[in-house]
Amino acid sequence: MRGRAAEVLAATEPVDDVPDSFVAMLKGRFEDRAGPRFVLFLSGGATAAACYDRAAERAEIDWSLVDVYLGDERLVPPEDPDANQRLVREHLVDPLGGVGSFTPMATEGDPAENADAYDRALRSLLSGPGIDLIHLGLGPDGHTASLFPLAPSLEETGRLCVATEDPSKRNPHTRLSVTYPLIDAARQAVFTVSGPEKHEAVRRIRDGENLPAARVASAEVRWLLDPPANGGPSW
Repeated sequence: MRGRAAEVLAATEPVDDVPDSFVAMLKGRFEDRAGPRFVLFLSGGATAAACYDRAAERAEIDWSLVDVYLGDERLVPPEDPDANQRLVREHLVDPLGGVGSFTPMATEGDPAENADAYDRALRSLLSGPGIDLIHLGLGPDGHTASLFPLAPSLEETGRLCVATEDPSKRNPHTRLSVTYPLIDAARQAVFTVSGPEKHEAVRRIRDGENLPAARVASAEVRWLLDPPANGGPSW
């Protein structure tokens, strides 16, 4: 399945500053939000952290109207250095002094029960205000959220959140991840990608390979790539 993300990436040019471009896009999407509040899904990783630092500093939006959720999480304690919820708190929520709401994924106890709990929350969300923006990253293997190559979660059509692992074992920890039915329900998805280590995954998606990130089919998709991730000026 080749999604809208692959089609958009084929025509995407790099940006000079990924975090600045993310902030500008976030502000525009907030101003054009569908309802009185703004539902935002966030991710983890170094590029995401840089984007959230810049958003906390410069995004001129009313954060009291922003309801934040996570797209995926590692099953580690909330204060573990690998926890996405810790990253979001340290780089966005705490510097801002809070947001409208922040709903992390539970990581202690049974993974399937934790996935069920988040799935129920997401169903209430989709039946209500919906999702304004989901922020995604890109792994060197082409994964996004915690949807890994060859994982059963790639074929999930019913559930909105699942417990999953990387079949290759390159990415440690059992994970919780949203699925394509949730991602594709968002009004917009944005990928932020930086660094030469991501160039090969970008190339493979451009060449038509059916990597997990290529399959995203939200109503609108944007890719924000820096020149090293994009492959340099020879594209």
